[in-house]
Amino acid sequence: MKITHADLAEKFIADEPRTDWHDDTLWFVREKRDRAAHGLPEWEDLREWASQIKNHTLSNLSNYLTEFEEKANANRIIVHWAADALEHNKIIHSIIQKHKIQKIVKSKSMLTEECHLNEYLQENGVEVVDTDLGERIVQFRKEPPSHIVLPAIHLKREDVSETFHQHLQTEKGNNYPQYLTEAARLHLRDKFVQSELAITGVNFAIAETGGFVVCTNEGNADMGAHTADVHIACMGFEKIIPKAEHLAVFLRLLARSATGQPVTTYSSHFHKPRPGKEMHIIIVDNGRSTQLGRADFRDSLKCIRCAACFNTCPVYRRSGGHSYHTAVAGPIGSILSPNLDMKANADLPFASTLCGSCTNVCPVKINIHEQLWKWRQVIVAEGYADSTKTIGMKTMAYLFSKPSVYRFAGKMGRKMMKIVPALTNNKLNLWYKQREMPEPPKESFREWYLKNGKIKLKE
Repeated sequence: MKITHADLAEKFIADEPRTDWHDDTLWFVREKRDRAAHGLPEWEDLREWASQIKNHTLSNLSNYLTEFEEKANANRIIVHWAADALEHNKIIHSIIQKHKIQKIVKSKSMLTEECHLNEYLQENGVEVVDTDLGERIVQFRKEPPSHIVLPAIHLKREDVSETFHQHLQTEKGNNYPQYLTEAARLHLRDKFVQSELAITGVNFAIAETGGFVVCTNEGNADMGAHTADVHIACMGFEKIIPKAEHLAVFLRLLARSATGQPVTTYSSHFHKPRPGKEMHIIIVDNGRSTQLGRADFRDSLKCIRCAACFNTCPVYRRSGGHSYHTAVAGPIGSILSPNLDMKANADLPFASTLCGSCTNVCPVKINIHEQLWKWRQVIVAEGYADSTKTIGMKTMAYLFSKPSVYRFAGKMGRKMMKIVPALTNNKLNLWYKQREMPEPPKESFREWYLKNGKIKLKE
């Protein structure tokens, strides 16, 4: 039986205090974003510029990707192209085999999560150590990240303390953040020093220079890339921007939208390998060309992975990232994932109130809630919608189109709720599971209006 967002969310909200804490924590981040954004008079101008740059880039993508490859090759960066996740993983594995590498560190990369790189390498006998603190915590726990910027946001300090006690032999019950952070630092320092290969993501690739930028708050991408002999950077092809001067627009938007910081702590620029070292970059499609060809959904490729839509979304905040059962959760993930597998992810566009808050905070002005609404139409048309929902909507459509039938059904429904309340007050009624059913009125509004409305209007 297919596990849906609703099923997984139900498990998450069963722990009400934790759900409230998760909600409050993410709203705290959203408020930080608001303060950072409102502190810039030119904020809306920056959003508009970023949106236009991305629109232009997507419309001229092949040209900029070709230019990037030429410039990167001239800089002695080895460029690879991957059509899908499997090809991406095989390229990395081939580089590992070529150099007979045993020790690998990886900074946070949502693309590698999307491609399930860690699992692939483990199946082939290769261990990868995630060096982002949040990623390392969930790696210890054998969990996927629940958030694209804050991978362990679903965990409390008590959870982290217990995890570190099991894996790093820290003092049991010591929840002091500085103590836990220091333990992680000492543990990861050894991994950095011993590493032979570093894998990073790419936040922005610049066609004009053939270089790329990686943004972190912990400096782990720098540490990994500077200590290893081989550096592999992994990027979806939508990360390209035309010129270096455009970078300033996105760097001013990214950190403010993600964590409410003025700028990311480390914005690391890579242009060429050091003497005697190797640098590779893998440019990945994995369904992006298909999304680019979907007129209603191509704007989703403008995403810079800031997670502002996560932090504001009332559904994500109350259901948790793991309920989305995909690498990229939240509103933007609910747009991207059906493109990869419509059948498996048909439930996700419905995990939204369509309130539009995600669109309001998006730094590149993606019309997120409109795309979610459009995905619902596509999924229904393709026959992937939940059958009970489809039957229910067809029934309602019939009732609304037949006034006499609608009035009769309403009258019978009110009578039956009075005579046999168990017909509605049962576990099969999803509304009843979370709420008390209202007392049925003696008459409908229409009946009341026919008796009283016209008289009062005359008076």
